[in-house]
Amino acid sequence: MTLPPLHRLLPALAACLLCACASAATPAAAPATDPVAENMLLLQTPSGGWSKHYREAKVDYARVYDQAERAALQAPGRHDDATLDNKATTTEIAYLVQAHARTGNRAYLDAARRGVDWLLAAQYPNGGWPQFHPDHSSYRHQITLNDDAMVHAIALLQAIAEGQEALAALTPEYGARARAAVARGIDCLLAAQVRIGGTPTIWAAQYDEHSLQPAKARAYELPSLAVAESVGVLRLLMRQPQPDARIVAAVETAAAWLQAHRLPDLAFEMVDAPQAPGGRDRRLLPRAGASLWARFYDLERQQPLVADRDSRPVAFEELPHERRTGYAWYGTWPEKLLAEELPRWRAAQAAAAR
Repeated sequence: MTLPPLHRLLPALAACLLCACASAATPAAAPATDPVAENMLLLQTPSGGWSKHYREAKVDYARVYDQAERAALQAPGRHDDATLDNKATTTEIAYLVQAHARTGNRAYLDAARRGVDWLLAAQYPNGGWPQFHPDHSSYRHQITLNDDAMVHAIALLQAIAEGQEALAALTPEYGARARAAVARGIDCLLAAQVRIGGTPTIWAAQYDEHSLQPAKARAYELPSLAVAESVGVLRLLMRQPQPDARIVAAVETAAAWLQAHRLPDLAFEMVDAPQAPGGRDRRLLPRAGASLWARFYDLERQQPLVADRDSRPVAFEELPHERRTGYAWYGTWPEKLLAEELPRWRAAQAAAAR
């Protein structure tokens, strides 16, 4: 190969150098930002997860944190109260990948990656997740279905494994590990379906992480069958592609239990009560055609279970006003699942089997 004469190369080389110098002198454009995502970066805990509270109040990602607050949040000794409770951590991961897709800001994707690392590290070998990690004090170490904590963890990891929408940005790095974590989580849920007298029922809200036996959480949350959480588990199981015989059996037996333990012709309503604090009270009222389920059912007779703050089971009407009105003791959680979602799921399974 014959090179061009040196006097021809020099002007071109000089032009290249001038362009390089000009580029170096021009600062790179700052990445686009999202104010909510910026606050999520600020509040991410050292372990990579997120808290549900800031200064004992629900985290507000829309607020402006002052310099003193920012310094405290960034201090090396900050308490790490990362949790799955109240949709914490899974919500932030999902939002941050969406913010990255909108802005291209790499910091958001990196924070989401740290969140996924936290999810994978928090999972127990048997497939369950604690409510908090790394803080396992009190009942925080128990495998937690309460408020769908474990269900949210599995659903997010499954979305990553399947490359759904913006979460596909995490699939190349995390897809295989997420898929394995989902499989362990589903196995744990199937093993945790409570059996009474050998018959499968539904699920508890909390479990001992070693024995998988239903466990107590707050004083009025006794070991029991938990209806609201079981609906969340059923929806997760029904979303599984090509469900195996174990999943089908768990869905059908749990649905049968829910149907059998419906409380017919009963409503749970807030009513005017002039003598009560605030002039309002909760009542169980007869209502033709209505349906209710108790939040909890006991592990022996499988009857509605209500407990006071001293952990003493009582009739609902015996609860103090604060407990009657301050907790969802009854609800209609399974109604739509049994009436609409389950028939569609059964039809889809039948069609797939043909």
